Amino acid sequence: MIILDGKKTSNDIKNEITEVVQEMKTRGEKVPHLAAVIVGNDGASLTYVGSKVRACERVGFESTMVRMPNTTSETELLREIKKLNDNPEIDGFIVQLPLPKQIDTQKVLMAVDPDKDVDGFHPTNFGRMALDMSTFIPATPFGILELMDRYNVDTQGKHTVVIGRSHIVGRPMSILMGRKGFPGNSTVTLTHSHTKNITQITSQADIIITALGVPGFLKAEMVKDDVVVIDVGITRVPDESRERGYYITGDVDFENVSKKASHITPVPGGVGPMTIAMLLKNTLLARERHLAANR
Repeated sequence: MIILDGKKTSNDIKNEITEVVQEMKTRGEKVPHLAAVIVGNDGASLTYVGSKVRACERVGFESTMVRMPNTTSETELLREIKKLNDNPEIDGFIVQLPLPKQIDTQKVLMAVDPDKDVDGFHPTNFGRMALDMSTFIPATPFGILELMDRYNVDTQGKHTVVIGRSHIVGRPMSILMGRKGFPGNSTVTLTHSHTKNITQITSQADIIITALGVPGFLKAEMVKDDVVVIDVGITRVPDESRERGYYITGDVDFENVSKKASHITPVPGGVGPMTIAMLLKNTLLARERHLAANR
């Protein structure tokens, strides 16, 4: 059984990006600049955005955090997005989700310039991804592909089962695993809350990608021997016996499923660290595109 180590792989990617940024500096070019917009004081969002800013510092990117109060109106947020769209210094930016209830999330994501949409959520980029065209792939699916690539996980002709159909992970993964090329060329089954006999489906899978957010959902009896398991789920489970008062777990009963798997991601330390690394990679791609367009 091989652990797909997202922590190590993300560090390797950050080191590679650092080298590219150093070469940019040597040539006198402007380094990539990532901005993040956060509305409100959601603790998990603040922690996540803070880690993105630290990651930018580590690889030599410039970064900007735009903090707005919880009372921000949709009009005010859209005005801020327009400023970032129009600012030539900013190569890419993200709007941290979730947003307060008075703001239409879809309207906000639609307002982001597709050329700066390093989260890969804009319909233009999603459509380009679905058509196998060059684009920004959403960071978490991009990270899963990169893990499979670097660990040489064979996907061609395999049966991939995706659990969960969110626009952020499940749906893009179902498209990407069926695309021509590597990783891809697999036969994909997309399952969700209305799927019947899910154990019958998962037990036939060569690769399972689960993004459900239900702790310990995937049990050993639901998988066959030598399965590849990618666990995207991450849940804080209250536990007063622990110092923090909780522990973090994924969708997979890791202890038992790992005994049958050929490859598996841990939680934490699997897909999570890859998400930020691929956000940096998308920002570097955005910078390179902008440089090419201005030459």
